[in-house]
Amino acid sequence: MAVTTDRHDRVLVIRIERPEKRNAIDEATARGIDDALNRFQDDPQLWAAILTGTPELFCAGTDIVAGPGEPTPRGGPYGVIRRDRTKPLVAAVEGPALGGGFEIAMACDLVVASTTASFGLPETRRGLVANSGALLRAMRCLPLNVARELLITGTRLDGRRAHEIGFVNRLTEPGQAVEGALGLAGEVCESSPTAVSATLQALEEQWAPAEEHGWAATGRAEHRIAAGPDKQEGLDAFAAKRAPRWSDPRT
Repeated sequence: MAVTTDRHDRVLVIRIERPEKRNAIDEATARGIDDALNRFQDDPQLWAAILTGTPELFCAGTDIVAGPGEPTPRGGPYGVIRRDRTKPLVAAVEGPALGGGFEIAMACDLVVASTTASFGLPETRRGLVANSGALLRAMRCLPLNVARELLITGTRLDGRRAHEIGFVNRLTEPGQAVEGALGLAGEVCESSPTAVSATLQALEEQWAPAEEHGWAATGRAEHRIAAGPDKQEGLDAFAAKRAPRWSDPRT
């Protein structure tokens, strides 16, 4: 199975396990994430959840060969990106979280990462734009200039730096991200679940108008990319492991 779960008292741990594909999201994986998060949301005895990958890698984003499948009814892309949640979700990151993997982490409420973690948005290097929330959430999760740099250069942010600038809540030693996330989730579970839910909903309500504008802007950016040649050139170059030959934007 591409997605597995295990329960720790009131906390559900959800694991993406496709190491042979760098934990990339295909249709089955997206459905697995969606099913696990539906279970979490619908079980009143579960108060927090942790989303993680394998010990060496969080998630490399979309499976470029198979595709990510259709957005799920309750979760949207990957089963999580546009989910209307009322309970806290913690990302536990070991190793790279790239492209859609980084966007999954941004869709969570809290992030615990080990010193092996790195975060990147390589889409522009492939002639693409980030389309699973980074164009709206990066500015919310990161200082503006850091968000802009990651989005337009494709460079990575390591775990220590991500912690220093406030994206990562807790930094752990290698291999300890899930344990750290369980500790943080345990602290959340000491609070009233009703009060936690009400707090999260109040925070999200204030961001809702910006999210709507952000998704509309993301759609326009995608349309612009789809209308030009760079998307295909970027994917061809990536597959051939060569430098892309970008088009002249003046033509």
